[in-house]
Amino acid sequence: MHLDLSELSQLAPIFRELFKGYHVSRRDPELYAQLSNFQDQYRALFKALGFELVCDTRGFYYFVPDTATAQVNKTAQRLALFTFIIVEHLADQGRDPIAVLDGGSLGRDELPALLEKYRDLFVQAEVTTHEELEEKIMRRMTQLGFASEEPGIYRFLPPMHRFLDVCLSVQQDRDLAASLHSILPLPTPVLVDNDIDDDEAALARAIADEQQEMDA
Repeated sequence: MHLDLSELSQLAPIFRELFKGYHVSRRDPELYAQLSNFQDQYRALFKALGFELVCDTRGFYYFVPDTATAQVNKTAQRLALFTFIIVEHLADQGRDPIAVLDGGSLGRDELPALLEKYRDLFVQAEVTTHEELEEKIMRRMTQLGFASEEPGIYRFLPPMHRFLDVCLSVQQDRDLAASLHSILPLPTPVLVDNDIDDDEAALARAIADEQQEMDA
């Protein structure tokens, strides 16, 4: 394929965002439109550079580098753990977890009670205070395109489906039920204590590796 780099007018910002683990969605209209209009060209170029550009049909793009060398880092573990906690928390309240995590929102005023309710699990993620919950989990989610921060709430974006897929995979693998609502509380992942560098550029690889382990 002949690449006309003059057409790829957003190459630099697109590569910068994808490389650091960010998920480009319709919330980023200029970057998303550029990727959608020149998807094949971007995929070919990034493949030549050693990166796999993935277009999820639910409306977002992300990088998956070589998964053979992927390692689960602390950021990926924390976000996965938080997703499991949110699913159980919402179901306990009679709220539909999928509806909330698929474009819905969570009030910031819900976070202190959530931390207290699941303190033992959050401790695994080295999150013990409300400030750490905001800094280590909620801010990372917004920085990587999984959520947006609005006045008083966090709104979840389409890339959250990557973590939801892991939840659903756990259910299917254990044959607990066909419906999300009938099997809660969900099993929660156990974080390992290691010295892996908390580098957000590895997040996409980390999630892909986690999903691969679930399918094994």
